[in-house]
Amino acid sequence: MKKRKVEIVVISDVHLGTYGCHAKELLDYLTTIKPKTLILNGDIIDIWQFRKSYFPKSHLKVIKKIIDLASKGTKVHYITGNHDEMLRKFSDTHMGNFTLSDKLVLEFDNKKAWIFHGDVFDASVQHSKWIAKLGGWGYDMLIVINRLVNWFLEKLGKEPYSFSKKIKSSVKNAIKFISDFEVTATDLAIENGYDYVICGHIHEPKIIEKENKKGKTLYLNSGDWVENLTALEYNHKIWKLYKYEKNNVVEENLFEMEEKLGEYLIAPLIFNKK
Repeated sequence: MKKRKVEIVVISDVHLGTYGCHAKELLDYLTTIKPKTLILNGDIIDIWQFRKSYFPKSHLKVIKKIIDLASKGTKVHYITGNHDEMLRKFSDTHMGNFTLSDKLVLEFDNKKAWIFHGDVFDASVQHSKWIAKLGGWGYDMLIVINRLVNWFLEKLGKEPYSFSKKIKSSVKNAIKFISDFEVTATDLAIENGYDYVICGHIHEPKIIEKENKKGKTLYLNSGDWVENLTALEYNHKIWKLYKYEKNNVVEENLFEMEEKLGEYLIAPLIFNKK
């Protein structure tokens, strides 16, 4: 299989070690690309919910694949999140092409990117960790139940349904949290002169330009590999949001950055896997 060469790939919120993780799909995706830089933006291994009884081979294969990429020249940056916060005691570790850190600043194509997981903006994580952990367990169970429901819906020939997305779109506090998260991240990025701010944490894949009185920045969120199955890719000065769907990898080209025209173009594409 011919692999696509990509300059930068960002994935987050994989939650290896939980029932909701789509490890097989992620492994499938990783085998189709050859990135120069792979950024694992937090919550890759779910240490909060880690249990000896559940860490299947498909999850181990993802870890093995990441190690394999690093051994073959890919620079791998593992940025810690709240579910893998135990790794923060090893922050600033460097081993060959692998680095472990709490945040990252990258400069490329005369642009500067500020990359971090995003849990620093979550009050429940910072001040009521037990509530956040309980919520993480409840979310994992919700995903498992949702998969069972969607299995029946598929047998009936009906469209799948997302409990989590329905809750996020209907509960005012959830909508406000997501909005506040984006505003806080972009305001800080603009204040510090970053062209891009790249987060995970809230499981909401997005690429959107944000502007205030002090300037503007591009906000990017890589989504997750529990519900959305998305990744960010950067190639030839273009940021793209990829969504994996069963037998296809769907590429949603949300923003093409053309310096000469100074505008953004939208052009969804679908790549069939062979």
